[in-house]
Amino acid sequence: MTSSAPFGPLDFQLVLLRRMADHQPDLVEDARRQLGVSVAEMREANRRWQAMLHARRGRGALARYRSVLGAPERTERRRIGDLECDALLWPVPLWPDLRFEVLAADGGAVWNEWLVRAPGAKGPELRTPADLRPWSCTVDEAAKAFPPARPMEGSAPTRWRLALTLPDGKQCVAEFTWGLLQRLS
Repeated sequence: MTSSAPFGPLDFQLVLLRRMADHQPDLVEDARRQLGVSVAEMREANRRWQAMLHARRGRGALARYRSVLGAPERTERRRIGDLECDALLWPVPLWPDLRFEVLAADGGAVWNEWLVRAPGAKGPELRTPADLRPWSCTVDEAAKAFPPARPMEGSAPTRWRLALTLPDGKQCVAEFTWGLLQRLS
C-alpha cells in the first residue's frame, strides 16, 4: 500500500479500524494482523482518507464511497419518516455479517454512514448487559433490544451514543464507532 496505489476496500477497513482503536486497541490490533497490514500502513490509509475528505476538489461523499468500495452489493429505496432515500450497502470482509451502509438523498447528499447487520444475517441475542460486548452489535440492534433507547451526541462524526434501559431498570450508555458497539459506560 503506497500513496500512489488506488485507495480500495482494504484501505477503507483500515480507516474504520483506526477510529475504533481509541476504544478497542486490542481488537483493532488483532483485526490489523488478520488483514496482514502494519500500524504504519493503517496510519497511511487514514492519512489518505483524511486527505480525500478535505481535498478542495474532492468528490462528494457518495461518489467517494463508490470510487473506494466499487458498486454497492445492494441498493434499496427507503422511507424514513416523511423522507425517502437510497440505502447503499457494501460488504466489509473483516465483518462478514455486517455491511457498510450509506443513506443518500436524491441528488447524492449523504445523510448517514455506518455498519449495519447484513440482510438475512442473524443478529446477536441481546438480553443482558453481558451480551453487549465490544463489536457484538450495531446501534439499531442495541436500541431495539433495550428500549427505550435515547440517542445522545457522540464525541466525533463517526461516533454515536445511546442511553439504554437495562432489564433491571438501570441506565447505561453504549458507545458506538461507525455504528459498531465499542463499550458500555
